[in-house]
Amino acid sequence: MSYSHQNMGSGSRSGRGYEFGRTYVVRPKGKHQATIVWLHGLGDNGSSSSQLLESLPLPNIKWICPTAPSRPVSLLGGFPCTAWFDVGEISEDLHDDIEGLDASAAHIANLLSTEPTDVKVGIGGFSMGAAIALYSTTCYALGRYGSGHPYTINLRATVGLSGWLPGWRSLRSKIESSNEATRRAASIPVILAHGTSDDVVPYRFGEKSAHSLAMSGFRQVVFKPYEGLGHYTVPKEMDEVVQWLASRLGLEGWR
Repeated sequence: MSYSHQNMGSGSRSGRGYEFGRTYVVRPKGKHQATIVWLHGLGDNGSSSSQLLESLPLPNIKWICPTAPSRPVSLLGGFPCTAWFDVGEISEDLHDDIEGLDASAAHIANLLSTEPTDVKVGIGGFSMGAAIALYSTTCYALGRYGSGHPYTINLRATVGLSGWLPGWRSLRSKIESSNEATRRAASIPVILAHGTSDDVVPYRFGEKSAHSLAMSGFRQVVFKPYEGLGHYTVPKEMDEVVQWLASRLGLEGWR
């Protein structure tokens, strides 16, 4: 495989002092037109993401695949594993770990901050990785993190597979309170995909996430249901993501 292992960004720490793991990079095989940070799910790492992405027919994309810190996770009874933020049972009343979300969103933004100005940047992820990708997208629209600190990355596309939207309850009121946030929300394309038989992050949370984004002024949201799909990806789903990214980012020679 042609992907390279790098420690770019590893060693940085989250707000609670958890250390982010190794970052893996898949370099573009053609002209570098876009860079996307791809975020793994709970308990996984950047290496497995890089191996999946390296096989996609997107030669103009550079993929950056960081590894989350190892931290105690409430969902697992406090057992430590790689996680972008703390999370309990996925439910309507899920408490958002804003400190953890902000720390991971800032780490991701830092990874994108040194990309060339003529390269489009985006974020994608699976499961918990999709959740932090969507949270980062709301930070982009609002121009700030949950803490209020400014968010300065100009995101151009977001992919969320089998995930959910943190902070969905208050998003609409926050976006509608700012003309600039309304403009940014309308400007960014988002694709969400979710299996109807997902037994980890139930399908209704994917559907609710897409609805919440659309109701908050994100006008370019695409939601793709996959009948019978569980909590995993399939080639058809990845093929649709490839085509969507190539179209939305205006990539050359992706076939």
